[in-house]
Amino acid sequence: MEKRVREAAEAARLVGKEKTQFAEVPPVTDQITVRMKKDFRQVPLSEKKSVMEKYNRVIMDHHEKIESSDVIYRDTFRKVRYANSQGTYIEDERPDLMVRLSATARDGTNVQKGFESVGGGDGFQLTEGLEEKAKTAAQRAIDLLSAPPVTGGKYTVVLDPKLTGVFIHEAFGHLSESDFVYENDRMKEIMVLGKRFGSDILNVIDDGSLAGLRGTHKYDDEGVKTKKNYLIKDGILVGRLHSRETAAKMGEEPSGNARAIAYQHEPIVRMTNTYIDQGKTSFKDMIKDIKLGLYAVNSIGGQTAMEMFTFSAGHGYMIRDGQVAELVRDVVLTGNVFETLMNIDAIGDQIEFSKAGGGCGKGGQMPLPVGLGGPHVRARNIVVGGRQK
Repeated sequence: MEKRVREAAEAARLVGKEKTQFAEVPPVTDQITVRMKKDFRQVPLSEKKSVMEKYNRVIMDHHEKIESSDVIYRDTFRKVRYANSQGTYIEDERPDLMVRLSATARDGTNVQKGFESVGGGDGFQLTEGLEEKAKTAAQRAIDLLSAPPVTGGKYTVVLDPKLTGVFIHEAFGHLSESDFVYENDRMKEIMVLGKRFGSDILNVIDDGSLAGLRGTHKYDDEGVKTKKNYLIKDGILVGRLHSRETAAKMGEEPSGNARAIAYQHEPIVRMTNTYIDQGKTSFKDMIKDIKLGLYAVNSIGGQTAMEMFTFSAGHGYMIRDGQVAELVRDVVLTGNVFETLMNIDAIGDQIEFSKAGGGCGKGGQMPLPVGLGGPHVRARNIVVGGRQK
């Protein structure tokens, strides 16, 4: 260890001419242990395989047009030790488990997918009793075979909780990571604290201390205690995410967001559980005045470029005369994140977090476990790609 510390110190002296600074935090000594209800380390590989094969059979036997399935199981148990020269020493146990159930259906050249997933650090019992989720994934793939593509245009769109979580994470959360802001002059001009980014109902939070989510830890990977950080409060930009280094550079407080996927990587500014806070509107009230709109559900991916985003929903439903109507597919949402935030005019009164969370990538470090979720959100004038009339 002495040799490796000496090598690290020598290498650090060669990095750039700018003086490195770290925001002051009190040293801490702590040991975090976990108790899983059913410890997956004690479950034989044969049992894990048997459970997944059962769900595979449920999917494949569901319908004659189910062509293939993809059933994934993964678990890891990490014991992270962190020490620094200021007196901090932390030992932290971090279990993580994920199951993804995916079905592919085919009708000629028409190929559609349905999927469900669960995850967390509670134990192997999370994998039990997922037959209905396997059937749901398979049936959605079948239903999408006969669903028409959405007609492209501008709509009032309601995002379900998972898609809300993906949107705020990808389109806005990364812009709140201070290493990105500090190194980008254009973002410095845009991401100015005190600037209005939405109406008074909009609150965006990153909270690494929420219990039971995949992005939750008591401390980040610099020994800073995680906490609830408001990024947008009452529509105003009030904060951003920091490591100790970016906090010192920008004269702000550390937020507990320095994270690394493993000891081989340096901690960099990353999100934990990023979400839009709940509002006061029920789902029924959110859709009742929509003459023609879209209810976008789940997410199968997307990309962002600065403030521009493109997301593909898992599927969608048309909203007609205040009612959820027919299933549609090929739902692609695109736009400018800042315009979209300003166009949010209703936020649901309940928050739902995905049990599977997500895996975030940045700086060659992927997948970092993060929480995903939020309330239903309604936004006006969203560009939806699809079949043109």
